[in-house]
Amino acid sequence: MIRRSMHTIALVVLPLLGASASACADPKVSLGTGPREYTDSDYAQVLERWTRSKSLVTLGELETPLTVTTTFESWDFRWAYVVKYASDYRLTVEQRRSLLERTLAETRASHRFYVALYGTKPRWSDLTRPYSAWIVRLIDEEGNETAPSSIDYIVRPGPLEKIYFPYSTVFRNVFRVTFSTTTPDGRATISPHARWFGLRFAGAEGNEELRWEIE
Repeated sequence: MIRRSMHTIALVVLPLLGASASACADPKVSLGTGPREYTDSDYAQVLERWTRSKSLVTLGELETPLTVTTTFESWDFRWAYVVKYASDYRLTVEQRRSLLERTLAETRASHRFYVALYGTKPRWSDLTRPYSAWIVRLIDEEGNETAPSSIDYIVRPGPLEKIYFPYSTVFRNVFRVTFSTTTPDGRATISPHARWFGLRFAGAEGNEELRWEIE
């Protein structure tokens, strides 16, 4: 299911990791669940841990047909988000508890990624269009490859997206891409034995992968 959406749940982030961060090795992540002890000041570090960026460069034509930045909205990420969001918006204890329960429950049914990308032709970079230059798949080390269950196009990113996800600029198309956590036959789309998982963007102009190494 592909749909276009004017609004989206705000996932709070602080200023995006700069170029210097990408020069370092990406941190390993844990897909473990359970309580976290975060404060609102921890959010920037959590964002950095769960965000990846890549650019596909065509050397022969000296072009960059694809630049993509994405944040995996994991259990860990969402816990930190709720703590920060609750602090920013002065939620009551009950409101915070309800939001935390709701957002964590979503991770049991789906893997969701916040994606911002641009290419040489913006219209070709709309993942919801049949003529898009790119298809996106969830992949892992075990060879699993999963198509999205939904792609939500955030037509006009508002203050929440632009402040909480600073890489959401007017030059990029912004989406939430969702995958089921299990296949129709009940297998996990990210194998519990995999040492990494990621997103693959592929098309006639080339392909690129963003990976999260698992602890």
